[in-house]
Amino acid sequence: MEQMAGFARIAAEGAAAHGPEEALYAITRAIPALLGDPSAALRPNAFRESPPPAIGAAAVAFMVTADRQHHMITAPVNFAPEQYHELVDIKLGHPGEVAKTRQPMLLRDTALHASFVKILQSFRAGSSMFAPILWQGEYLGVLICANAARNSFGEADLIAHRGFAALAASLWVAHDGPAWMAAQDLTNLPRRSVGT
Repeated sequence: MEQMAGFARIAAEGAAAHGPEEALYAITRAIPALLGDPSAALRPNAFRESPPPAIGAAAVAFMVTADRQHHMITAPVNFAPEQYHELVDIKLGHPGEVAKTRQPMLLRDTALHASFVKILQSFRAGSSMFAPILWQGEYLGVLICANAARNSFGEADLIAHRGFAALAASLWVAHDGPAWMAAQDLTNLPRRSVGT
């Protein structure tokens, strides 16, 4: 019930926003607290980094650029400031896999996935979820939620995350996100083609 109340509040906030990125922030600011198991951080060997990072969770929308060559880091929460509007190669990492397959992904423990690359620079994710943001079959981007602790997310979290991605698509289109993206000057934005 808490997630449903949260969903209703976020949808209303997003609808009242004054632009597409602000609307996405209504989602990305909220989902790290709504999704995942807080007790995961208390388990032995919960973190991939030692000592555990000061920041424990993050969320972001990777929105596809007008030329469809990159994801733009949009509405980032707990990302390094220099990553704001960073252009990430559309084929890089698991966001790139979601762009290709248009399927959601749940990585309970990122250490078990050899293909996992670190794009988020504020901490190394131990658990991550990815859901495509689709509108009438068109790929708009991917909603990502990450936690520093392994095994933070499960199937129920992914179901809710997919609902938030559908809301993100509606808000993005309602606030004319594609036109906003097309108007962005990408010339001087930071770019990332490899992970760490």
